[in-house]
Amino acid sequence: MDFSAVGQRIKELRKQMGLSQGELAEGICTQAQISKIEKGDVYPYASTLYLISQRLGVDVNYFFDIGMTPRLDYVKEVALQLKVARKNMDYAEMKQIVKAEENNPLFKQNKRNLQLLLWHKGIYEYMINKNPEKAIQILEEGIALTQSTDKVYSEREIELILSIGVIYFEERKFEKALTVHKTAHKYLKTLPYISDSTVKTRLLYNLARALTRLKDYEQSISYCEEAIKWCIYKSNLYCLAELHYHIGYNHELMENYLAATKYMEKAKLVFELQNDNRFIPFIDEKLEKWKTPQ
Repeated sequence: MDFSAVGQRIKELRKQMGLSQGELAEGICTQAQISKIEKGDVYPYASTLYLISQRLGVDVNYFFDIGMTPRLDYVKEVALQLKVARKNMDYAEMKQIVKAEENNPLFKQNKRNLQLLLWHKGIYEYMINKNPEKAIQILEEGIALTQSTDKVYSEREIELILSIGVIYFEERKFEKALTVHKTAHKYLKTLPYISDSTVKTRLLYNLARALTRLKDYEQSISYCEEAIKWCIYKSNLYCLAELHYHIGYNHELMENYLAATKYMEKAKLVFELQNDNRFIPFIDEKLEKWKTPQ
C-alpha cells in the first residue's frame, strides 16, 4: 500500500475542511499519529482509516483505491488484522478492533462480515472476561447468522465451532471438547477446498489435546501425525513444533522416554527455526531429566 499517497490525500482533505490535525484526531487517535499517517510513516489500522474517512466525509474505500494496486478490500484488511491479533494472542487488540467496527455498516449490514466480528468477540469475551457461557452464546449466534443447513458448514462456521471446543477444553470439560471437535472434523471433511490450511492443523491438534487429557494417547498421537503430514504437504510450519512436542508429551505420559526424547528434540529444532524460545528451557529440562535412566 502506498501510505504516502493515502497520507497526502488525508492531509489535503483535512485542510480543505479547515481541520487541524488535533481536530481530525479527536476521538480517533493522537495528533502525533495523524501526523505520522499524513507523512506516510505508519500503517493505520483499518478501523482508524474508517473513522478518519467518516470525519472527512468520504468512503473508506476511496483511500484503498488511491493507495493500493490492486485495490485491497477494507473488510479483508480488518480480517487480516484480527488474524494477526489471534495469532499473537493479543486479545486486547482484538477487542479494540471489534469495538471500532461494530457500528460500521460494512459489518453491521452484512451477515458474513458481522460473523467475523462475533467470532472474535466470543474469543475475547472468554479470554479477557473469563465468561464461558456468554462467549459460547456469542459464537453460536455467529454460526446461526449464516448457517443454512445442519448437513453442511462453511469453513468460517467450522472455525467458530472450533473456538467453542477450545473454550470447553480450557474449562476442563474434555469429553464435551472432544465431541465438539469431532463434529467440526466431520464437517471439515465435507469441504472440497480449504482456503486456510491452518484450520485443519488447528482442528487436528485440538482433537489430540482433548484425547490426551482423556488418556487416549495412541489416538492423540495418530491425529498429531496426520496434522504433521498436512503441514508438510502444505509447506506450512504453523503448529509444527507444537505437534511434535505433543507427540513427545504423549510418549512421556506412556513412560516411553526414548520416543519422547526423539519428538521433543524435533520440537525444539522447529521452535528454534521459528525464533520462538518460550518453550525451549522447558524442553531442555525434560531432555536433561530423561538422560538419567528412569
